[in-house]
Amino acid sequence: MGELVNVPLQTAIWFGMVGVPATAANLLGFALVTLLLLEGAAYWTVKLRALSAGSGAPLPGAAVFAAARVVNLVLLGLGVPLTVLAVADSPGTGSVPGLLFALFAVLEHVNYFHTQLMYDTAEDRRSRRRNGRRRAHLARDLERARKLGTGQPSAGEVGRS
Repeated sequence: MGELVNVPLQTAIWFGMVGVPATAANLLGFALVTLLLLEGAAYWTVKLRALSAGSGAPLPGAAVFAAARVVNLVLLGLGVPLTVLAVADSPGTGSVPGLLFALFAVLEHVNYFHTQLMYDTAEDRRSRRRNGRRRAHLARDLERARKLGTGQPSAGEVGRS
């Protein structure tokens, strides 16, 4: 649930303490990364509840996460180029942070929906060195839900990488 803490914390840090201007480009990039952080928080909340229940059932709300995966691609596909244009038009603090936020949102999307990029523990890092990158937990849960026929769109329909 660190993602839920991160949203107001990062807002205060970047727009308050650091003084990043609240321009359209910066707010767009920040909104994209905020969306991904909230999706991550929602996933881990649902996942932990399901694990606590011990039902072994597929991920509750899998279809919502599958739809978010597709919607994210559209939003990122629009948002990243718009922030690039803002930097090209007027480079500086009014646009560059927005582009960096948008690129971080792309990394978060990959981390949640495709390939795990973050390895938090020493054991995770050792496993990464031994076995290479692994599919993201959410990606595995979406695949499992699809295979169990829970109304989940097929992998092709959710923009599999």
